[in-house]
Amino acid sequence: MSKFDTIVLDGNSLTRAQLVAVARHGNKVSLDPAGLKRVQCAADFLAEKVSCGEPTYGVTTGFGSNADKLLGAHRLRDELPGGNPHKPKGTLLEELQHNLITTHAVCVGKPFGEDVVRAMLLIRINTLMRGHSGIRVSTLEALTAMLNAGVVPVVPEKGSVGASGDLAPLSHLAIVLLGGGEAFYQGERVSGAEALKRAGLTPIRLSFKEGLALNNGTAQMLATGVLALDTLEQLLDTADLAASMTLDAFAGRSGALRPEVHALRPHPGQVETAAHVRELLAGSTLVDIPYHLVPRFKSWSAEAWSEPDDQALSFDIGWDWVPANQRHGREAFYSRFLPFKGGKKHQPQDAYSLRCMPQVHGAVRDAWAQACRVFDIELNSVTDNPLIFPDPEDAQFIENVPIEERVISAGHFHGMPLALAMSYVKAAIPVLASISERRLNKLVDSATNDGLPAFLTGNEDGTDSGFMIVQYTAAALVNDLATRAHPASVYSVPTSANAEDHVSMGANEARHVLEMTEDLSHVLALELYTAAQALDYRQAMLNAARRLASRGGWQALAAKISNAPREDQPHYAQFVAEVQQLTAALANAGDFHAGASVRDAHAILRQHIGFMHRDRAMDGEVRTVCMLVQQGAFRQSLGA
Repeated sequence: MSKFDTIVLDGNSLTRAQLVAVARHGNKVSLDPAGLKRVQCAADFLAEKVSCGEPTYGVTTGFGSNADKLLGAHRLRDELPGGNPHKPKGTLLEELQHNLITTHAVCVGKPFGEDVVRAMLLIRINTLMRGHSGIRVSTLEALTAMLNAGVVPVVPEKGSVGASGDLAPLSHLAIVLLGGGEAFYQGERVSGAEALKRAGLTPIRLSFKEGLALNNGTAQMLATGVLALDTLEQLLDTADLAASMTLDAFAGRSGALRPEVHALRPHPGQVETAAHVRELLAGSTLVDIPYHLVPRFKSWSAEAWSEPDDQALSFDIGWDWVPANQRHGREAFYSRFLPFKGGKKHQPQDAYSLRCMPQVHGAVRDAWAQACRVFDIELNSVTDNPLIFPDPEDAQFIENVPIEERVISAGHFHGMPLALAMSYVKAAIPVLASISERRLNKLVDSATNDGLPAFLTGNEDGTDSGFMIVQYTAAALVNDLATRAHPASVYSVPTSANAEDHVSMGANEARHVLEMTEDLSHVLALELYTAAQALDYRQAMLNAARRLASRGGWQALAAKISNAPREDQPHYAQFVAEVQQLTAALANAGDFHAGASVRDAHAILRQHIGFMHRDRAMDGEVRTVCMLVQQGAFRQSLGA
């Protein structure tokens, strides 16, 4: 979708992609004429009902625990000492709506980002277009004009309990329409009145139920949730990319990714993840490489290499030979693989963080998909109260209902469907971060990284830490995510003198998830940063072995085998024959490299951050790789 496309709102067809386009890319919106007719019909119906003197919640009665108070014909308070000299002009019915907004805008904390507030405005406009809220067309058009003009109300983050909708934050949206509150305009924080003036707009006065229509709904939790899901969608793909680069760096095994394997347990996310990782690894000559070809890292020495092209290398390589008398019971294995132990352990399966990647990443994908299903429904739902059914033909079940019963108090403002969906995602995010950190840890630990240097640095002089502390940061982030994963939705705190005695806390839940996606992106960035270093080492070591075998012959390769027998010792002839086979296998191999998509991602990262030969300042590099992930710099590698 182009950022220049205008999105038509009809109350029925808003998508998550369109919301992101408006919220994050500044797309303008317009209102569907047919939808505006429904809006006008509902407003006319409500005005008629009020003129008939019918009591209607939130229109001719107070709100919440004040629902039993019917509005009178005049203000009794005007006869009391200390009457309000600044009271709004108009009827009590209008004052009720005005006061609802001005007294409910009481959130605290730092303001939401511009994208969240624009998404809230969009959602509110779209749901009001359904024509079941009683708002006037002029008020809805004023709200739309504010969004299109770039007036962004200041909405502090904290203050909604997720039922009766997001009352407080939505009041911060609506108060700017009245000329109150604060707003950002062209990057400057000013009063609401000043923002409207600079944008060429004028404040409005609310009519019947319009305050309730503007602040009674799930727009904050829906906005933050959709934006979180959009970010998480990209991070799911990034997690697959980071895992693929790590698997290449390990010269790991691909059997656990095969489609026939996942056909036996076809969870959708698991199947999709396995297919995606296979795609990312396509063309790799590292995955499934024979064990005997992979050398292990040895510390550099001045005598390590004789050829000029290799003397610039910062490592040495080596293998151990397995004598015949140590092969008992392993004859079948050594009939397939040459008897040399290098960097790759002789085991047919990788650790869980690599082998179970489809199951873990896939489960998180399924949590994301379930939340998307819930949020897609909510995007085009009516979520305020009471609901107005102006035309009995609109709904069969009210066809014979008299006019006084076609304003129905219900509970669509309750955010529990969204809250529980976010609880699921909230629990899933630390899982994805945790498995990423475990892969990162394997890369830096010489006991588990299959022949790579400890902390991915040569450290010949004992002065280098390499990537040691990168893992510390990832561990700290994982712990922080885990401690924030407790579901807010399970802890209801009643409000409004117990009239609202069960609430969803969905606003907190969705806000937490949006915040947690940032830390998840940092963990994945740290894995990519570390995996790129490991991949460089793995490719360089293998290709150095290949060059050595190609031009130095078996004698040069034999010099890299630490326990080679002497000519006068038993098994020497067998050793020579087997080294010659190893030499031929390496010499005949092509260039060792990662999968095409992994190579693309590695190249993008290397454009900004070079291979680390020796310790250097890493703070700027960490900021850079985190920025690259957050800005979607690797989307090209993901086929996006």
